[in-house]
Amino acid sequence: MTVKNTSVSVIKVGNEDFLSLTDIARFKSDEPNAVIANWLRNRNTIESLGIWESLYTPNFKPLEFEGFKKEAGLNAFTLSPSKWIESTGAIGIVSKSGRYGGTYAHKDIAFKFASWISVEFELYVAKEFQRLKEEEQKLLGWSVKRELSKLNYHIHTDAIKQNLIPPELTAKQKSFVYAEEADVLNVALFGITAKEWREENPDLKGNIRDYATINQLICLSNLENLNAVFIQKGMEQSERLTELNKIAIQQMKVLEAVEDRKLLK
Repeated sequence: MTVKNTSVSVIKVGNEDFLSLTDIARFKSDEPNAVIANWLRNRNTIESLGIWESLYTPNFKPLEFEGFKKEAGLNAFTLSPSKWIESTGAIGIVSKSGRYGGTYAHKDIAFKFASWISVEFELYVAKEFQRLKEEEQKLLGWSVKRELSKLNYHIHTDAIKQNLIPPELTAKQKSFVYAEEADVLNVALFGITAKEWREENPDLKGNIRDYATINQLICLSNLENLNAVFIQKGMEQSERLTELNKIAIQQMKVLEAVEDRKLLK
């Protein structure tokens, strides 16, 4: 993420977000390691890190921590991130090498470090991090719904295979049946076939479903399950299309209404 013209890397350590202290320090100086070293010399910093580790690190070594805390602030006291990690078993700060190398810290610690550098900068970091997480959740939600749609697609195609495709059909003929049934869902939900969509959007890659909204993917997932049930019941295609279209309209109204209520809140 970019904060006041400063790029700040964010990585995953386990399931937690860690921000680059090295990048944050560059907001203050061209020598980020020196900034981090000065921060670690501070007694308040050591106390804060020790409390955090005591809360979240089962194997944190309190005796080593107490030793650092007693020395912190003295003229001769120095402490590097690697020495803190190795001596105390701390997990809130990590040192990485390679392309994304540098010193990283759990977001709780990183925000405190940013505040030590500049209260204003810390507020911008927190705001940009929140925006980043919101975007991440949107992408995650879309991905989950897309995968759900793919799983239900197999339920749908199995119903077609068992009920609509005689065994004597060739592979090419079978593909026509699958495509035709996929278009039943496309027309019911989008009002257009896959071929018609491609003709209207020649410059876009993928297919109509790749450009669906999360609400449309939720609805499509439901329609695939329902169409599989309708096929097994022996309903004619035209009857299924009419029924699926009615359901799609009703479900999209409900989903959009829920979305509107969230926006109002």
